[in-house]
Amino acid sequence: MKPKTLFALAFTLLAWSSAFAAIRLALKFYSPGALALVRFSMASLFLLAYTRMAKVRLPERRDLALIVFCSFLGVSLYHMALNFGEVKVPAGAAAFLVNTGHVFTALLARFWLKERLKPLGWVGMAISLGGVALLAFKDEKDLAFEPRSLLIVLAAASASVYLVLQKPLFARYSALEVSTYVVCLGTVFLLVFTPEAARDISLAPASVTLAVLYLGVVPGALGIFGWTYIMSKMNASTAVSFLYLVPVLATGIAWLWLGEKPGTLSLAGGSLALFGVVIVQRWGKPEALPANPPDPA
Repeated sequence: MKPKTLFALAFTLLAWSSAFAAIRLALKFYSPGALALVRFSMASLFLLAYTRMAKVRLPERRDLALIVFCSFLGVSLYHMALNFGEVKVPAGAAAFLVNTGHVFTALLARFWLKERLKPLGWVGMAISLGGVALLAFKDEKDLAFEPRSLLIVLAAASASVYLVLQKPLFARYSALEVSTYVVCLGTVFLLVFTPEAARDISLAPASVTLAVLYLGVVPGALGIFGWTYIMSKMNASTAVSFLYLVPVLATGIAWLWLGEKPGTLSLAGGSLALFGVVIVQRWGKPEALPANPPDPA
């Protein structure tokens, strides 16, 4: 692996992993809706400035309906569900839950794209969903079910539908073009939270607002740039395999940054969920699924 590719890979993985902790920090002063709007407004501005220089094409009229629907799923619904979920769910557990999106993608591809799933794929799904069940509990001392964990699962499911539906777009557009369309149009759906965003910006400490801006520029826009570059230099299946590191890194970052030490139940559930995903991705499906995921956080 060339140094530039290695740097882009390390940067993207760290950026996306840090987003889960940054979201938890921002939610102390920002509502979930305001956080999503401010974050993706920054990401949209950054992308539009870059794509203007790169002369990105406008989408064709025949693709607008699909692009708009993908934008809603990949940005609006995904990040609203993730933000509302992370109000109660720790950053590390959220990262593991989001990573189960690969399982949902494989399942959808089985029925939507008619891609046969191998027997080990079904085994991997069962293992991963067992891990999700453990992550849905608060901790080993309080085995009460945490309902907001289901919102993280919803985020993972919406991302998986987005990944499957966007697949035909790559026959006509570049990864950067699709990412730009999705981020910018997805932000439009979040404009309903403008009053909340104005209120929270005025009341939140400057350090927290900087964390929100960081979410938009680094994990958002720059993370997309990094992933686009990686996909142009590496085999898709190899690149996707590195995403398994995101929940592990996210757990470590949340521990160091926020003091969210993972419990035994969380580690066990996360390990099972990740192990199941690896089985599905490596041995459960016949071919690579779409490998241009939205910002995982």
